[in-house]
Amino acid sequence: MRVIREGDRGRQVADVQRRLAALGHPASDKELSGVFGPETKLRVMAFQQERGLSVDGIVGDDTWRQLVEASWRLGDRVLYLAAPHLRGDDVRDLQDRLATLGLNSGRIDGIFGAQTETAVREFQRNYGLPPDGIIAAQSVRALTGLPRMASDLPIGVLREREALRRRTATGIAGLRVVVDPGHGGDDPGFVGPGGAREDVVCFAIATALEAALTASGTQVFLTRRPGDGPADAERATLANTLEADLFLALHAGGAEPSARGAAAFYFGHERFHSETGMRVAELLLEHVCTLGFIDGRAHAKTFPVLRETRMPAVMLEAGYITNPDEERLLVDPGFQQQLAAAIAEGLRRFAREPAGV
Repeated sequence: MRVIREGDRGRQVADVQRRLAALGHPASDKELSGVFGPETKLRVMAFQQERGLSVDGIVGDDTWRQLVEASWRLGDRVLYLAAPHLRGDDVRDLQDRLATLGLNSGRIDGIFGAQTETAVREFQRNYGLPPDGIIAAQSVRALTGLPRMASDLPIGVLREREALRRRTATGIAGLRVVVDPGHGGDDPGFVGPGGAREDVVCFAIATALEAALTASGTQVFLTRRPGDGPADAERATLANTLEADLFLALHAGGAEPSARGAAAFYFGHERFHSETGMRVAELLLEHVCTLGFIDGRAHAKTFPVLRETRMPAVMLEAGYITNPDEERLLVDPGFQQQLAAAIAEGLRRFAREPAGV
């Protein structure tokens, strides 16, 4: 789809407005249907904030997909393992209900994958239903007829903890880490006032990090080569195929020239978050900020590379390339080595101190 933003008009804008209104974000009568004005932009931003997306008021691919997914309710359609996987809030609701029953459908991510199908079959066997892995009317009635039990610790979190114990038993040596230098190909990412490209800077830091981690016995895999620009889904698929223990995406921030600092993101929303991802994000920031960055904190988000990877995943934004001072740091080969060393030390510390497990 084309990007829809303030100033646009037409049926696509009206569709966005209709979906926003159905999700509790209606524009007032001041804006005509089909006209993307300031109020519609505010409603889009509120929806993006609610869904853990980048908040820019622009309806691009990620925001549009989330608008569509948010419209589904459990029972609206038949759910089953398909290729590509079915996605939506109905799947998220299903996963949440399975988790409260003690069934491991994996992360509550709204993606109907193999693990969710296995949990569905187990539920069906337990409740005397045909174990076909398909959520149709009979299974929906059985699920919705059960009480919703409060659960502070979904089964997916417990499984993540168990896996973490195994992964870190021997420290960082032997871990399989996928390092994802952001952007690439026709997408430079943010461009600094001095002309530095985010994709080039991130690749340089990624190769330095690869060397630092390899020296510690870690198996490191990069998602791309110089000039390549795989889609987010391709990056996630690579990590899943490799059965990596950790996925780390490297980016630089972009905003007005005065914005500065470092931030990190891990998968999470109002019903679930990755404890391991949060721990890694916090430790990386702690070490990266020793280089002088302002700590922009760790935040739960639903970015595609965080959501679609099957292992703990973190996106690190180390500095704003749109800030002249931080741009100069990020293009300095010596600083790139320091930054890679700080990231590597954060990962080593995580392997030594996986808190909460």
